[in-house]
Amino acid sequence: MTPVHLVSPGYVLGEIEQAHHEIPGFAARAREYGMQPDAGLWGWGTVHRTERALEELVVEAGKAIVGSADVDFLVVCSTRFPGDAHTHGGFMETVLNGLGLDCPFLGLTLNRCTNLVSGLGVAEALVRSGAYRNVLVITADRCASESARMENFALFSDGAAGCLVTAHPGEYEVLGSASAQDPGALEWHNEISAGLSRQVNELLLAPHGLVPGDLAGVLHNNLYVPIVVMKERLAGFTPAQLDTTNTARTGHCFAADPLINLVDRRTEPGGYYLLAASVPGSRAAMLLRKAPPRP
Repeated sequence: MTPVHLVSPGYVLGEIEQAHHEIPGFAARAREYGMQPDAGLWGWGTVHRTERALEELVVEAGKAIVGSADVDFLVVCSTRFPGDAHTHGGFMETVLNGLGLDCPFLGLTLNRCTNLVSGLGVAEALVRSGAYRNVLVITADRCASESARMENFALFSDGAAGCLVTAHPGEYEVLGSASAQDPGALEWHNEISAGLSRQVNELLLAPHGLVPGDLAGVLHNNLYVPIVVMKERLAGFTPAQLDTTNTARTGHCFAADPLINLVDRRTEPGGYYLLAASVPGSRAAMLLRKAPPRP
C-alpha cells in the first residue's frame, strides 16, 4: 500500500472580527440556555464573520495550500453548499478556475462538523490505493444568519481550512483514519458520545501499539471549554493533550477546527497527533505522526 502524508495545512478566517457580546441576541440566547455569563468559563472570545461567498473562502484557502503541487483530485466539504443542483455546477466552475485546477472532484456534506476529518479519510483511501497522488481537501462554511452564531455548545465563526493528502514524503505521516456511529443518536438534540471516541481510539491506536496517553496532542473541535474538556477526558485524554486556546480566539469554525488547531500547535518531531471531530452520533479521527527532521 502507498504511504500517505499530510502536508501544507492552512486556514483562513472571516475577515470581520467581532466580540462575542456583539453577536445579535447573544445575552438573550445565553439566558435561554441557562448559561452563566462568564466568558472565561465557557471560552467566549471573538468570532469571525465574512461577507464573501463560500466559493471565495474555498479558493482563498486552497490557493495558499496548492503552491506548485500537481493536484489530481479535489475534495470540497461544507455543511451547506449554496443553492441546489441548478447552481452547483457554477459553484465548482468558480472553485476550479480560482484554484487553477482541472481535475475530478467530490463534494462532501451530511457529516456536519466531522466533514473535514471524514473528507481527509476519503483522501487517504484514494492515495493509499494508488488511484491518485495529490488530493486537495478543503472545508468551508459560513453561518446562514447572524442569529445562528450562538448555540448551546459553541460560538460559530466563518472560515475555511485545508491541506494536501499526498503520496510524497511530507510533514505528517498519515497512520490511519477511523470513524464510529450510533444511528439512533444522530439527531441534533443528542449529546456528543465519549463512548464513540473510545471506539475510534481502539480502531486507530491499537494497531500501532498505542494508547491515548501516547499522543502528543489531540486536535479537536472548538466547542465550549467545559464540554470539550469533559468529553475528551472521558474519551481517555488528559488536559495536557488538549488545547482550548482557539475556542476564544477563533470560535468554532464548523469542520475546520482540527486543522486550524494543528496549524497553530507547536508539534514535535516523532510525535503522534490525532485530528478528531465529534457530533451527536458520530466521531471521526485521523492519526498522524510528525516526520523527523531531514538530515
